[in-house]
Formats: sequence, C-alpha cells, structure tokens
Amino acid sequence: MPPSRAHPLVIRLTHWVGAYAMICMILSGWQIYNASPLLPFRFPAALTLGGWLGGALAWHFGAMWLLIVDGGVYLLYGLLSGHFHRDLWPVTARAVATDLWAALTLRLRHQAGAYNAVQKLMYLLVLVGVVLMAISGLALWKPVQFVGLTDVLGGYEVARRIHFALMSCIVAFLAVHLALVALVPSTLWGMIAGRK
Repeated sequence: MPPSRAHPLVIRLTHWVGAYAMICMILSGWQIYNASPLLPFRFPAALTLGGWLGGALAWHFGAMWLLIVDGGVYLLYGLLSGHFHRDLWPVTARAVATDLWAALTLRLRHQAGAYNAVQKLMYLLVLVGVVLMAISGLALWKPVQFVGLTDVLGGYEVARRIHFALMSCIVAFLAVHLALVALVPSTLWGMIAGRK
C-alpha cells in the first residue's frame, strides 16, 4: 500500500456497508426485543426501526442479507489480499497490555492505516462476535429447521440471551469505536477517502 493510502477501497466500502447493515440490525433488533423483552425494560421507540414487529423483522432480515454479502466480500478480500495476516495478526497478550496501558495514559501513538494491538484484538473479537450473532440468529429465525443448532446453544430461550448479550457487546464496541474517532478525528478521513 503506498504511504499516502490509509485503507484500500474494498476495506472502506465493506466498512460503511457493514456499519449501515449492523445499525439497521441493531435498531430493528431493539424493536423485535420490545415485542417480547428479556429484561424489565424496553428500548425507546425513537431508537428502534420497523415501527412494529412485522416491520422490524423485515428490516432485520433485509439487513441480515446485506451484512452476509458484505461480510463475505470482506472475508474473501481479507484472506486473498493478506489483509488479515498482514494487518490483524499477530496479537499477543504482551502487546495488548502495553498498548492498552499507553491508551489509558493517553500516550498511544496512532499511525493512519496501521492497527495497534488493542485495535487488532477488538476487530478480531468483533468478527468472531458477528459470526456468533449469525449462528444464534439462525437458531432464533428457524429453530425447527436448525433444531440441532438450537439445541447446541441450549434451546431457544438461551439462544435469545446469547444473541442479546452479543448485540450488547457489539453496541459497546461501537460506542468505544465512535468515541475514539471523536478523539482522533483524522482517522475518519482515512476511512472515507482512503488517504492519511
């Protein structure tokens, strides 16, 4: 990658399409949750998508297919281009601890287009989380057709809790991600235009 480039076009496109799909899935998922809450609270209607259960399900499944196609493109590109091996690996506990301490003490340097150990770990965990969300989502969507999967997850109700917990982790990641972009706004330009 030339020194003036921060992120290749495929990474930028899949990032923004994935972000759109994930936000649609989260907001429609909150509307679905409101139809049968797991916990003693509901999400405010202003933060949901779909207007009612049927509309939320339509948004959720539409965004799901968009996320699957987008994720497939990203995974294929990441494997074939060497992006995963070059940019997200290796991740060691020592490097994560060092970079986390530097971040907490506001001494972590940022180089456009390069990931520190904490970023590598978080991006890898989000990728795993999205895959696990898809698996638990399949168990919720088609519990009869995927009865073996539903059983492995502990049954329908346990799969719901797993899906909700994973969504909560992804929302927490997004909150931290956006806060870091606010702290280092120059990173946003690299993800929009691809330039440092």
